[in-house]
Amino acid sequence: MSELYPLKFETIFKDKIWGGNKINTILGKDFSPLPNCGETWEISGVEGNISVVSEGPLKGKNLKDLIDTYRDKLTGKKVYDRFGNEFPLLVKFIDANDDLSIQVHPDDKLAEKRHSSFGKTEMWYVFQADPGSKLISGFNRPMDKESYLEHFNNGKLTDILNVEKVSDGDSFFIPAGRVHTIGKGLLLAEIQQTSDITYRIYDFDRTDDQGNRRELHVEEALDAIDYQFYDQYKIDYQNKLNEAVPLASCPYFTTNKIQANQTIERDYTDLDSFVIYVCFDGILDIKYNQESLSVKKGEAILLPACIQKVILEASPDFKILESYIK
Repeated sequence: MSELYPLKFETIFKDKIWGGNKINTILGKDFSPLPNCGETWEISGVEGNISVVSEGPLKGKNLKDLIDTYRDKLTGKKVYDRFGNEFPLLVKFIDANDDLSIQVHPDDKLAEKRHSSFGKTEMWYVFQADPGSKLISGFNRPMDKESYLEHFNNGKLTDILNVEKVSDGDSFFIPAGRVHTIGKGLLLAEIQQTSDITYRIYDFDRTDDQGNRRELHVEEALDAIDYQFYDQYKIDYQNKLNEAVPLASCPYFTTNKIQANQTIERDYTDLDSFVIYVCFDGILDIKYNQESLSVKKGEAILLPACIQKVILEASPDFKILESYIK
């Protein structure tokens, strides 16, 4: 049995009707021969899309095989006791060259009942936003199912949705049940529960290259939607150098932003969880157990739970997301 080490995986590329070219032009990932790339799945335990190790002695092994073999050494005892051989998080990059569909995801209870699946709570961190970019998160007024249906049936759904102007560095928490869409011109990272269940509510009457419209799930969405109105949808945080700044924390994941201009140490001795790094600016060297791994912009790394202390040596002003399960 090989020793565990920080793991890189082969990128899984997804072409989408709304996808663009930023996965290549900004993140440096070649998605040919696909015509575009709307999503990359960087770390995935979703059946049919299981991530495969790309480097080191475990190259060619998939994430499910690794959990079968290493169990809590990879995921942490607390995480393994809770999720078993299912890897609980899915990490993506998303390039919206056009607006995504207006959609909602079910919570755990509804997803288990309908799909024998986890629900889908997620968060977004925006790497790059074109001028004037927007997204939708939640409602812009108090809402209930009857009022929602009235607006939907009258073709006025967008009148009741909360539209946010977006800039580089903005972050949003999207709990299961929140109506949302990623708008045109945004490149972002998504940290989410391991689930691929989406209920499309409205797709702007788009057609594919065969003239077909994508399936909608209007009825399924009704029982999934959280109709509550919230005062704030964007995550309020302040950038700080050389420390972990909290972005989102929920039962499914905790995500911090680390921006540094010097070497920093991270001690996970008391965490009992794997850690995921998503690098979106600069170059990073992870020092661990007298070994080193270089990480560059556009890469995601899975740090096994058995590696409890790391030193992060980086180029000036590097930026990463750090995610784990509490």
